[in-house]
Amino acid sequence: MSRTRWRFGLAATAFLVTAGLMPAPAHAEDTADYAITVDPTAKGAKIDDTMYGVFFEDINRAADGGLYAELVQNRSFEYSTDDNRSYTPLTSWTVDGTGQVVNDDGRLNARNRNYLSLAAGSAVTNAGYNTGVHVEEGKKYDFSVWARAESGTTLTVSLQDADGSLATARQVAAKGGWAKYKATFTATRTSSDGRLTVASSAAAALDMVSLFPRDTYKHQANGLRKDLAEKIAALHPGFVRFPGGCLVNTGSMEDYSEASDWQRKRSYQWKDTVGPVEERATNSNFWGYNQSYGLGYYEYFRLSEDIGAMPLPVVPALVTGCGQNQAVDDEALLKRHIQDTLDLIEFANGPVTSTWGKKRARMGHPKPFRLTHIEVGNEENLPVEFFARFKEFRAAIAAKYPDITVISNSGPDDAGSTFDTAWQLNKDAKVDMVDEHYYNSPQWFLQNNDRYDSYDRSGPKVFLGEYASWGNAFKNGLAEAAFMTGLERNADVVKLASYAPLFANEDYVQWQPDLVWFNNHASWNSANYEVQKLFMTNVGDRVVPSTATGTPSLTGPIAGAVGLSTWATTAAYDDVKVTDADGNSLLSDDFSGDASQWTHTGGGSWSVQDGQYVQTDVAAENTMVSAGDTDWHDYDLHVKATKKSGKEGFLVAFGVKDTGNYYWWNLGGWNNTQSAVEQAVDGGKSTLISKAGSVETGRAYDIDIKVRGRQVTLYLDGQEWGSFTDDKPAEPFRQVVTKDKKTGDLIVKVVNAQSTAARTAIDLGGAKVASKARVTTLTADPDAVNSETETPVTPVTSTFEGVADRFAYTFPANSVTFLRIRQR
Repeated sequence: MSRTRWRFGLAATAFLVTAGLMPAPAHAEDTADYAITVDPTAKGAKIDDTMYGVFFEDINRAADGGLYAELVQNRSFEYSTDDNRSYTPLTSWTVDGTGQVVNDDGRLNARNRNYLSLAAGSAVTNAGYNTGVHVEEGKKYDFSVWARAESGTTLTVSLQDADGSLATARQVAAKGGWAKYKATFTATRTSSDGRLTVASSAAAALDMVSLFPRDTYKHQANGLRKDLAEKIAALHPGFVRFPGGCLVNTGSMEDYSEASDWQRKRSYQWKDTVGPVEERATNSNFWGYNQSYGLGYYEYFRLSEDIGAMPLPVVPALVTGCGQNQAVDDEALLKRHIQDTLDLIEFANGPVTSTWGKKRARMGHPKPFRLTHIEVGNEENLPVEFFARFKEFRAAIAAKYPDITVISNSGPDDAGSTFDTAWQLNKDAKVDMVDEHYYNSPQWFLQNNDRYDSYDRSGPKVFLGEYASWGNAFKNGLAEAAFMTGLERNADVVKLASYAPLFANEDYVQWQPDLVWFNNHASWNSANYEVQKLFMTNVGDRVVPSTATGTPSLTGPIAGAVGLSTWATTAAYDDVKVTDADGNSLLSDDFSGDASQWTHTGGGSWSVQDGQYVQTDVAAENTMVSAGDTDWHDYDLHVKATKKSGKEGFLVAFGVKDTGNYYWWNLGGWNNTQSAVEQAVDGGKSTLISKAGSVETGRAYDIDIKVRGRQVTLYLDGQEWGSFTDDKPAEPFRQVVTKDKKTGDLIVKVVNAQSTAARTAIDLGGAKVASKARVTTLTADPDAVNSETETPVTPVTSTFEGVADRFAYTFPANSVTFLRIRQR
């Protein structure tokens, strides 16, 4: 490694050594030398208090079975095959005796469609979430049920696990029409395997069977699970973005009513989620389960208020995304959604004399929630259609509420044709703020610290609403930390940023990585959470301009074998040829014999059929087979590919090092809506170039890929499709300096994402500072992952007594370090 050295004068060196301020001696191969120069007299970008926030979406059971403290699963018997093919109205319930779920005019109310009819002497037991209902010894739990028993009945309610009773059983007398009955339990033991049973002495109808811990966050009724809410609060987020995500812009845009035939696969619509919980609609969750809406807009607003964060709701724009990609053409429906959005602002901010302000007050909050920002749409892949509708929302909001900031978006990726088109539309229309989303490899985040350096300072501001590197190991947190120094440096452009997703129940995972993991009895912070918390609790108010030396590196050519793959598709490949730059053959296979040259490292089922290499499992994802030498470079790859059936197209790989490190040309990906070149690094993928387009079933395509050094050119049926150069260095040493106006502290934030310590000379540019600094350090093995039982990634605080106008500090290998330096 080439090293840049900052040389102290002889006297200064002697002073530092005698004062004990120099870092401990290290072997030359264990350290690299850097310099950071700070200019305290220059004025950097102002950092808003809302810079960092959180994004909550009901994914990975983040709401029911998660943040929403309800312990009974499927409490209103509304589970359906619309939610999940395996679901029935009695999912998570066991009936002892005779009981059936009924959907008729005897129901509790029109929006709560199902109820349980229980025969005399019968009982029903709920299994809760994860391993069961979790209770803690000595704590109180509030039970409630809506019941109808025309002739009267005694309901016996009990809590137990395999070892016996968990609380004294309670008996409730019920008689007449629908009414709500309550009881309280005090747990006599701690258990995570509990079961709640309701037995009826006579025939009865039951609905909304509920058990809540008394000890919820801020002791709210219909409350939030305390440990999870406290983890959000501990971040001190500037905003809470909710409720999605793909929940917002997928499914039907109709309401939940008889007129729409009680649509169960709907976009998330806020009016479904307010008012008494027993009257709130239920809905199919895009992520494959049911959402009860017990956690709704009112609770989101209350949470935001309780933790001192700005509420930032997202409403549907009538263009679906997340693979659905349909524009709804219904002017009356569009107008209704626009009015719903205006009503939402009134619900949040309106006086108690207004229609929706009165509704808020009746729910227990007469004071306004002070809504200032609202987002329309989420990751739409049809930018033109989306923007036409967005403009109508924006115009209506501006006419009635001119002070509300209306946020647009730029699609689901960090680059590509959708991104470019969306950004141009946003710029031309002078949109206030644009939401960017991307999930990429750690290498991408190390390479793109400068992403926002060149953004137009007079154009729309950026809301980085969803981002994460692929993984929850410390190396992922390091890469994200390095990227965040670039976000802060560009705080005049990037006004809001939130890692995503926030929560994951370890037994119900649809997406990872995630910030906080939990089960029914415990929760733990990921390495990424510790990074976010360090930045979010040490933001500062203004950037102090600074520069740092980098890590020069020489990059060799793209090298690796070649590969073929599919994703939820069957496909056939033929006539594979690889030649070097001089035209010499490296590989030639027309599959007239066997496939012995190919190694199968993925899923799926491959076989030679009629002179083609065919993958026949239509459900399998990433079915990679590879051939050749990992040292191959500067070559031409030709292959003939034919899609046979399935959702997507085909994948042709090059630069294949192993199962987690390769490039592939993904033709007809994303439900056959676009093609892209993706780079996988340690299993995490980033998009290097993408274009809209689809692949026809049954058509043979000629694919050619030319690799020269770090440059790649791609040809489809003889026509150049695109090219890219992958030569951006993944800089492991990044820094930013901010100033805390309240304390006067300079906050020096340094990320050293390499296995070498960074011996660093820091020049504070003449600033008068105290000799001590408060230090917070995150350091661990790059592959370290926090779990329920082990937390190797944990912040360590200390004091450094060697601060001066110019001083040296050695930042440990694989570390994030914050020095808070008091100015005199």
